[in-house]
This record gives sequence, structure tokens and C-alpha cells, in this order.
Amino acid sequence: MRKPAVAAEEKCVDVLLIGGGVMSATLGTYLQELEPDWSIEMVERLDSITQESSNGWNNAGTGHAALAEMNYTPETAGGSIDISKAIEINESFQVSRQFWSYQVQRGVLQNPRSFITSTPHMSFVWGDDNVEYLRKRFEALQKSSLFRGMEYSEDRQQIAQWVPLVMEGREPGERVAATRILMGTDINFGELTRQLVVSLCKSDKFTLQTSHEVRDIRRQQDGSWCVTVASLKNGGAKRVIKAKYIFIGAGGAALPLLQKSGIPEAKNYAGFPVGGEFLVTENPEIVKRHQAKVYGKASVGAPPMSVPHLDCRVLDGKQVLLFGPFATFSTRYLKNGSLWDMFGSITTSNLMPMVHVGLDNFDLVKYLIGQVIQSGDDRHAALQEYFPEAKKEDWNLVVAGQRVQIIEKDAGKGGVLRLGTEVVTSQDGTISALLGASPGASTAAPIMLDLMKKVFHDKITTPQWQAKLKEIIPSYGQKLNGNVAATEKVLGNTSRILQLDYTPMPSAANDDASANRTSKVAAVAKSVTAAAK
Repeated sequence: MRKPAVAAEEKCVDVLLIGGGVMSATLGTYLQELEPDWSIEMVERLDSITQESSNGWNNAGTGHAALAEMNYTPETAGGSIDISKAIEINESFQVSRQFWSYQVQRGVLQNPRSFITSTPHMSFVWGDDNVEYLRKRFEALQKSSLFRGMEYSEDRQQIAQWVPLVMEGREPGERVAATRILMGTDINFGELTRQLVVSLCKSDKFTLQTSHEVRDIRRQQDGSWCVTVASLKNGGAKRVIKAKYIFIGAGGAALPLLQKSGIPEAKNYAGFPVGGEFLVTENPEIVKRHQAKVYGKASVGAPPMSVPHLDCRVLDGKQVLLFGPFATFSTRYLKNGSLWDMFGSITTSNLMPMVHVGLDNFDLVKYLIGQVIQSGDDRHAALQEYFPEAKKEDWNLVVAGQRVQIIEKDAGKGGVLRLGTEVVTSQDGTISALLGASPGASTAAPIMLDLMKKVFHDKITTPQWQAKLKEIIPSYGQKLNGNVAATEKVLGNTSRILQLDYTPMPSAANDDASANRTSKVAAVAKSVTAAAK
């Protein structure tokens, strides 16, 4: 005789966070400070948090501030350098620095050096055309107060002092150039997230449920949401969570979960998965001679997350050297996902946009095929472009996380590939999801701030929320670019609190002298270029 079905346990919360990564942790931290009486639950399908994209080994750990990433400063058809995206990314990172600094002051984050360390950021190129591009990039960035302190050099000896491994064994006649800025950072986003969630759990208004998978998301007549979750360890026992607001911060799984909600906005998106691998060495004799993050130029068709870089990292308490990423392809949307993930997200509304994007982005398809068929020798040859004397036996290949690039419907083109992050919110603001990849975790604080403006628009303008947000982020509501005093104040304060290296730039009164030095550098670079030609 069959036992009667047992009704699923029900629980009501103000906010449900799906996914135990940096985005959910950041939003939860904001809301716990703004509305301490709200009940919040976080649901994670794995047996612990931060095991997907936020894990230290599953991302590059770059504090993305556009200091070295050349994909944020494209060259226009007219030959000038567009720095608008770089300014936007840097402004966003300054918000994150302030958010983390505030959490350190509150005791939410412990020992800043456990999750963030000073690491110079460098751009490095070779060949006449690339050298000319980097020189123009440097000159363009000097017009922004956010990039003061950047150095430029075409002097091989100078670059060798900065990063000896990059120059040793390089062809003597090869033209090279580099920029360096000392205020760069390396970040362990897994440790950062863990500390945020540990603090959230101290409140009796917050609940963390691991090993629980979301099976269904349905809207109720009163506008709230009914979410069915199943335990992955307790015989599949199901629970029902009734939530006023839902945020889906589940990395690659965000799109399929958003589709479960049935909101019309979800129909505008599809996803294309791209994985990554890195070559890693833990040889201390090698690591100690490369104390920087060195970014190169991306291959034609490569997505932003695939820009090659040779990085000093701090993971699990020790320094390692990482090179990559090398793109991989799998139909999984998560590292621990299913091979059916991509197929399960294809619908009648997003199939054609995916086809159009595939046809319009042949370079990307060609790039991915080339990456997938690479051999170990091919990867080592790529490493030797940045570290000429690298020995194969010193390096191991590690699998990083999965990312899902956004494909959005477009009236003109049918579908467009969005190479970034995007918040998708229902019309009434009760359910939101973060889709996309880089710069991601580095800009979690401003991304969640923008999300709250959409979702809690009636509260964010109140005196109470405004005052609290300005306490958390002192520069809230103002732009730093062009404001030297404000920029230096934010960098100085956050560097002190986060225990980062920082040398104050010349005062505004000395800006003319600084500009003259920049002009002299540019003039020397041009003369070197002319002589080489």
C-alpha cells in the first residue's frame, strides 16, 4: 500500500538568493545592512559555497580596473583609442574597493590580505603595430584621473627590471613595449565570498541551505514567488520557499533558472558556454621572479575572458604563477553542471538569435575550434610567447570555471553576442538574474547597487537608504573620473584599509608638470618608432 504524499515544508522569506557565489553574497550583505529585519535565505546546489565561478582556481583573480586589459580600450576606425569602457570599469572597481573597505571596518571581512593583495598590472606587446597601439593607449589613459601613475616603456632593460621572465630569451631585435601601474590587485574571490557569507550567517534572519537544488519557480497571484527546492542529500525531500523577491546569482545556471520563472524578459536571451584552462606553476624559484599580472592582446575573435595573461596569484596562502586562459567548449553551463544544460535552455524564441550569432561571429567560432584542438605543445608554445624560457615540466594544466556568454535578441541582426555582464529584471522588479561573464566579480558591488536601484526603487531614494549607502560607499552618487582630489581620497583610504601598496600622485597643482612628463614619454616613443622604421 502506497504511503500518502507528504506536503512539502513551506517557508516564507523576504528575499531568496539562488547561488552561493560572490554576487548573492554581495547583495545579501547590502540588504542585511539596509534592512536588518528582512529574512533572507541563500540556496546552493553544491555541498558548499563558492565552488563554481567565484572559486579562486576558477577565475583569473584580477581586480578588473582596466589598468592592463587592452580589450577595454579598442582602437577606433580613425586610429584613436576609445577609453570610455576603461573609465566605466575603473569607476566600478573603485565602488567595490569602498564596499570591501567598509566591510573590513565593520569586521565582516577579516585580514584583507587573506583575499586581496597588491600586484602590479602590466600590458605587454611586441611588433610595430602593437607597440604603436600601446603607446596611443597610454597617452589616452593619461587624460583620466583614474589612471594617474601609469608608466610606459619601450626600453628592454627597463621592462626586464619590471618582469625579467618576460624578457629573458627574447629575440634581441624584437620591438616591445609595456605599461605598468602599481595600484593593481590580485583577489581571491572565493575567500572574499566565504567571509561575507560567514558574517551573513551570524544573523538569525539569514539561512544558508547547501546541497539544495531549485526545481521550480512559479509566480503567485499576490505577486510573490513560490520556489520548490529539493535536497540532494536527504532522499530528494522537497521544500517550498515563498519569497517576495528573488535574485538568481547562479553563474551559468542563471539563464535556465530565469527561464523557469516564465517572465517575458527571459525570452530575449540565450547562452553560449565557454570554459577555460590555465597552465600553473608552483615552483618558488620561478614565481618569485614574476611579481605582476601581465596582459597581452587577444587573438582575433577571442572573447574578453580569453585575453592571454601571465599572472602572479595568491591562492590557498601561497603564490603561484598562472598563464592562460585556454578556451574549452562543453555544453555544460557550470563546471559541475550537466551536458544537457545548453540544449535545455534552447527555446523557440532564442534558437534563431543563437543561429544568427553563430553566422555573424565566424572569428569566434574559428577561435574556439582552434583552442579545442590545441595540444600540450601548442599551449606551451603560447606560454613561451610571454615567458620564452619556460620549461614544460614546470607547468601543470588545471581546469577553470565555465562561463556563459549572453546572446540577446536584436530586431536588426536577429541576435547579438553580449561580451559582459547584464542584469535581467522582471517588469515588477520581484525577480532578477545576473547573466554573463567578465568583469563580473570585480564589479559585484556596483552591479548589485544597480540591481537595487531597479528592484527597490521606492526604497533606494529614501533618506535612510541614501545615508546608509553613502556610509558604505563614500563616493556614492559622484564620478571620480576628472576629479583628482576625489580619486586620490578614495584610493588613499581604501588602500590603507585594505592594506594595499599606494603612493599618492602629484597634487592637482602639479598636474601640468605631470602632463609635461607624459608628453616627453610620448615624444621619445615616437622618435624610437621613427628610428625603427
